[in-house]
Amino acid sequence: MFTNRISMFNYILPVLLLFTVIGAVHAETLTVYSGRSKSLVEPIIKQFEQETGIEVKVSYANTTQLAVTLLTEGDKSPAALFWAQDAGALGAVSKKEMFEKLPESILGQVPSDFRDANGLWVATSGRARVLSYSPERVKMEELPQSVFDLVQPMWKDRVGWAPTNASFQAFVTALRMQVGEERTEEWLRGMKANGVKKYAKNTPIIEALAAGEIDLGLPNHYYLLRFKKGNSSYPVAQTFFKAGDPGNLVNVAGIGVLKSSDNKAAAVRFVAFLLSPKAQQYFTSDVFEYPVIEGVIPNANLLPLSELLELAPTFDLNQMDDLEGTVDLLRGVEIL
Repeated sequence: MFTNRISMFNYILPVLLLFTVIGAVHAETLTVYSGRSKSLVEPIIKQFEQETGIEVKVSYANTTQLAVTLLTEGDKSPAALFWAQDAGALGAVSKKEMFEKLPESILGQVPSDFRDANGLWVATSGRARVLSYSPERVKMEELPQSVFDLVQPMWKDRVGWAPTNASFQAFVTALRMQVGEERTEEWLRGMKANGVKKYAKNTPIIEALAAGEIDLGLPNHYYLLRFKKGNSSYPVAQTFFKAGDPGNLVNVAGIGVLKSSDNKAAAVRFVAFLLSPKAQQYFTSDVFEYPVIEGVIPNANLLPLSELLELAPTFDLNQMDDLEGTVDLLRGVEIL
C-alpha cells in the first residue's frame, strides 16, 4: 500500500507541476482603464495578447468618468494603464502625479506636440474636431466660418452636440484656455439659447444629420468616415472652420502608465505595442485616425496631417489639464 501511495505521488507531482507552469504562463496580466470604445480597440488588444501571452483585462467607460475614478482610487487603483480618449483627461491625471515617466525609447517615436512635456503620457492616435453638415439642406456658401457663428439666429434649432462626450469636454477645456472663461461661458449659453440639440455621443449626431433632425453637428472627424465606408453616398458631409479657429482643435487619444502598478514592465510593453507600425496602421486604416509615428501608409480618406495642422488652432495639449473646471462650467450653465 505504501508503494502504491508512492506511485500515485509520482504521478500527481508532474501534473501539479504542469498546472503550476501553465498558471505561471498566464499569471501576467494588465488592467487597462479604457475610455476608448471596445469596438475600436479590442482587435488590437487581442493581437497584443496573442503576441505576448500577457492577459489584458479592460474596464471600458467614459474617459471623464475613468479619470475621476482614478483620482478617487489613488494608489489603490487596480489599473496599470489609463488609455484616454483625449489629452484633457490624461492631463488631469498627470497633474496629480499618478503617471510613471515613460522611457525615452517610446517618447522619441512621437512628435513633442503629441506627448506630455514631462514624458508622463504619449499619444496613440490623432483626431480632429470638425463641422458635419447636411449637404442637402445647407449650401457651401452658408457654412459658418467659426464655431462662434453657431449662435447666430439662422442656426436656431439646427445644431447638435454631445456634451457628455469626453472629446467635446476636451474641446471646451481647450476653448477656455484659448479665449478665456467668460467668452467660453457666453458661447455655451448662446448655444443653449439657440436651441442646440443634445446627443449622448458622436455617432447619433451623424445619424441625426442623415435623418433630418439637425443640419449641423460638432463631432470628431472619423465618425462620418465609418458611415461612408459602408455607404459612400451617406447623406452627410464634413468640413473645417476657417484656419486657426478653435473649432478645428486637433486632439489625441493617449495612454499613461500608473505609478501604482506592480507590473510596469508589461505596461510599458503595451504602450510600445500601440506605437508599433502594425498598431498604428490599424488605427489609421481601420479606425480612420491619424498615426503618431513615421512610416505608416496614409489613409486616402484623411486630410494629410500637415494640412490638418495648418487649419488647427495653435494650442499646447499640455494645457488641457483642468477637466474639473470644464465639468463645473458645463454644470453651471446646465448643459450636463
